[in-house]
Amino acid sequence: MELLSGNEAIAQGAWAAGATIGAAYPGTPSTEAMEAFAKLPEVYAGWCVNEKVALEVGVGASAAGARAFVSCKHVGLNVAADPLFTAAYTGVNGGLVMLVADDPGMYSSQNEQDSHYYAAAAHVPMLDPSDSQEAQDMTADAYELSERFDVPVLIRSTVRISHTRTPVEPAERATPPEHPYESDPAKWVMMPAFAKPRRKVQLERIGALEAWVETCPYNQVIEGTSAVGVICSGAVFQHVREALPDASVFKLGVTWPLPKERLRTFAASVDTLYVIEEASTYLHDAVAALGIVVDSTPCSLPRDGELNPSLIRAAFGEAAPAHHMPADDVPARPPALCPGCPHRLVFKELSRLKAIVCGDIGCYTLGALPPLSCMDACVCMGASVSMAHGFELALASKGHRPVVGVIGDSTFAHSGLSSLLSTAYNRGGGTICVLDNRTTAMTGRQGNPFNGTTLQERPSREMDIEGIVASLGIEDVSVVDPNDMQAVRSALKAATSETDTLSVIVFRRPCVLIDRVRSKPYLITSCTGCGVCLTLGCPAIGKHADTGLSYIDMDACIGCGQCAQYCRFNAIEVAE
Repeated sequence: MELLSGNEAIAQGAWAAGATIGAAYPGTPSTEAMEAFAKLPEVYAGWCVNEKVALEVGVGASAAGARAFVSCKHVGLNVAADPLFTAAYTGVNGGLVMLVADDPGMYSSQNEQDSHYYAAAAHVPMLDPSDSQEAQDMTADAYELSERFDVPVLIRSTVRISHTRTPVEPAERATPPEHPYESDPAKWVMMPAFAKPRRKVQLERIGALEAWVETCPYNQVIEGTSAVGVICSGAVFQHVREALPDASVFKLGVTWPLPKERLRTFAASVDTLYVIEEASTYLHDAVAALGIVVDSTPCSLPRDGELNPSLIRAAFGEAAPAHHMPADDVPARPPALCPGCPHRLVFKELSRLKAIVCGDIGCYTLGALPPLSCMDACVCMGASVSMAHGFELALASKGHRPVVGVIGDSTFAHSGLSSLLSTAYNRGGGTICVLDNRTTAMTGRQGNPFNGTTLQERPSREMDIEGIVASLGIEDVSVVDPNDMQAVRSALKAATSETDTLSVIVFRRPCVLIDRVRSKPYLITSCTGCGVCLTLGCPAIGKHADTGLSYIDMDACIGCGQCAQYCRFNAIEVAE
């Protein structure tokens, strides 16, 4: 017996089923699943430039006869939706299983999204584990299910399942049945003439899946009082059992398709039926669509964010036990760029320019927070470049502030490159800043094409950002050290002064969490109280409450010297 997180257990389940090929793009809360899979023997695992590519790698491996494992977070499934919907037509050869990790509460995401809707829309089975043991077992079983019904299978997780460790009896690796590749254009070439018959195959499959789900052991009824019945799935099942221990519960392990007859039988066995779910009405609407009368969830149960036992108890008029009450003396800890972060001065100088800044997904999104307060928009991966083009088009005749798109190196590879290609093709102007910190930092410092590091440390190549940009016909390309304040200021001033020119500045310096190089810390020798150093937002710089003067926490300072470049009084020096 081992304590495994849900992500680790899902990886173990894929490996135990004989999966040999894994592909993913890192994204919290799914990242560790592929990292765990990569450490297991006899597998290939790799980071792809985006989730669409990862799923396409999985579809290709499946077509060739291998069992494949793909993982992403919920917004990554948006990117991968194109191949997913058509793979639901082609079906599989070797089993194809994809983890999609939702993020109710938006701990690391730009939206709340329920991936159940994708399963229903694409007509592919979705399994919802409620602990790590189920995560392993369901994933392993999903490969047999995938091959039996000739369909990709989705495993849905959430933050609490992905990151919580619970006991698991690790499964041994099995030898899967062989599925030799045979050329079959009618199955794999989805032109209209072949897609139309595959659509009929899909409809037949739906009927077969609906019959199978009625007997699936992962759908369980936990009998309790007949007064209250609850339908739920995933992590919410654990919360419901703790909050309402006497209620009868229908735990859905398969959330598409739903077991219609079993749900109707359960509904008839209880006096009042509730559906409890997080940040969505998918289950409620799907159950009600079966003609089952569902009592409205108590109005005090929130429709956004994560649920917990206390919220559920309160919604049913029960007081929360003392140990459920949150502490009221925990100080706030807002997120911030790390001391010495190479992104900090770029945002400081963009703020000085009063630029309109279109941001992207990554650590640098924190540039939107005070005191830097330098980001006007952030929507999705790669959007900074496209939105900057849109701003330029809309404001071209109005005499506007400089428009700047800011994007990281990994995100540039993900979808920023295609956005830049479009802007260059349409002869757009503006300034694009590629913040190349040599890693995919926010999700845990994974490799990407521009640092040349692969998941399993296989030989690779480091792509040349400025060379690729120049190959698009963009002539104004420069590389700048983001820790050099004067160089950053000059580069941004020069680029933004040419409004009709598309300029790309590559700000290149490794993330401080990669090198972990610590120079001698700095100290403030004779503060005048001007407060300029505080506008950098460095966690190592603080202000004395009594005097208002600044100080540097030398335990937190890494000796980057960024603050010293802004002190016009030369009051910040290296500590001897």
